[in-house]
Formats: sequence, C-alpha cells, structure tokens
Amino acid sequence: MKAKPVKSRNRPRPVPTPRQVAMRESAATRAARAGAIAATLGEVYPVARISLDFATPWQCLAATILSAQCTDARVNLVTPALFRELPDPAAMAAAPAVRVEKLIATTGFFRQKTRSLQMAARQILDRFGGEIPARLDELVTLTGVGRKTANVILGHVFGQPGMVVDTHVRRLARRLGLTRSTDPERIEIDLQKLLPPAAWTGFSMRLILHGRRVCDARRPRCGVCALSSECPRVGVVDRSSAQPTAPVS
Repeated sequence: MKAKPVKSRNRPRPVPTPRQVAMRESAATRAARAGAIAATLGEVYPVARISLDFATPWQCLAATILSAQCTDARVNLVTPALFRELPDPAAMAAAPAVRVEKLIATTGFFRQKTRSLQMAARQILDRFGGEIPARLDELVTLTGVGRKTANVILGHVFGQPGMVVDTHVRRLARRLGLTRSTDPERIEIDLQKLLPPAAWTGFSMRLILHGRRVCDARRPRCGVCALSSECPRVGVVDRSSAQPTAPVS
C-alpha cells in the first residue's frame, strides 16, 4: 500500500490583496493609510474648495442650499442674478416668494428651496442679528442647513475644520475602506478620527473632486486612479465577473 504524499508546509502564502489588508487593518494602520491618501490627493488637487461662487457668508449658505440635487455649474449660472437682486438675508426675507422661485427655478425643487432660503434668512435676522452663525450646532438649526452645508460654511467662510460628507464622500470613504457606515454623520465621525482637524476641509473637498473626475459611481476609472495602491475597492464591481468586492468588516 502506497503511503500518502506529505503536503509541503513550505508553500508560499499568497500575497494579500489591498481589500484583504483593509479588512483586518488596525485603527493606527488605517489612520496612516488615510494620511497617505490625503497626501496623494493633495498632490493631484492642490486647490481644494467648493466650486460654488460666492462673496459673502450669506451667499455661501444660499448657494450651498441651491446646490442640493443640482450641479454647482448650474447654481453658478443662477446666483449672479439672484445675489444682485437679493444680496443678503434682509433682502431675501422681504422678497415675494414668487420672485425668488422665478430667480432659482432652473436649480430644481425651487419651491422647497425658496422656503428654505427665506426661512433661513428670517431665522438669521431674528436669532443671530443678521450674521451667519459660526458654530455647527447653531448652523444646523437653520432651515435647509444640514451638517454637510454647515461644514461647508465652517471650512470656507470661517476657516474652521469641517468634514463635508456628500454623496461623493460617502461613496469614496467606503470604497477606500475608511468607514463601514452608510450614514453621513457616522462617516463624518469615522473620517475625523483618521486625520487631524486641520486636514478635514481639504480632504473632504478633494474626495469630492476625485469622485467627480475619477471615482465615478457606476464606472470608476481605477486604471488611472492615483489612489490605486491604497484603495481596497470595497463594493466596486469587477466587470469581468460582475461581482462586487466584499465590504470591510
């Protein structure tokens, strides 16, 4: 009777994929990887700011409200006339709603946005003396202002750290294995833990730019992505097998 061959114990182990590494990396390792991602994005996108045009804190708030479900390019076509006619909270609060609706109609959802703009303007006048508040907990009390808009204002108007989480940041943060959550507030907290506050605004703005230009929702351009070596591609569909990679656990 022939003896069964002994399996070699010296067989080399396969090199883990970036996704496998991300699935079991420590918090410190993930933070280091986030730092490397931030550095690379800084090289690719040296200028990191929202693409909305504004000249005052009120205009930044108004333009960001208008950008919901609308491209920044379209908003930038609308706001010059809007800001000429209604340049501040007092003018916006006093304007007839039908006039505001006409001015912003092409941004979509114009009735809801008109209500948000006029309510926020009145709240700013009544509760904050006509000045845009500089604290997140106060900003989010304004009609139409969520954490995303509040963080845009903090970072771009007041120079305070603000981790902006929009649809692009949500998608890229998960693909990069930097969070397991789909909740914007949870993602904001997860990303804040990985980077120093001074990096929050620039990092989130660069993720947005990268999401628009390279990491598309349906067809990410992984072949030309500067983050390829750091990206585990969580949830990205492999077109050759039509199977998404597993989520980070």
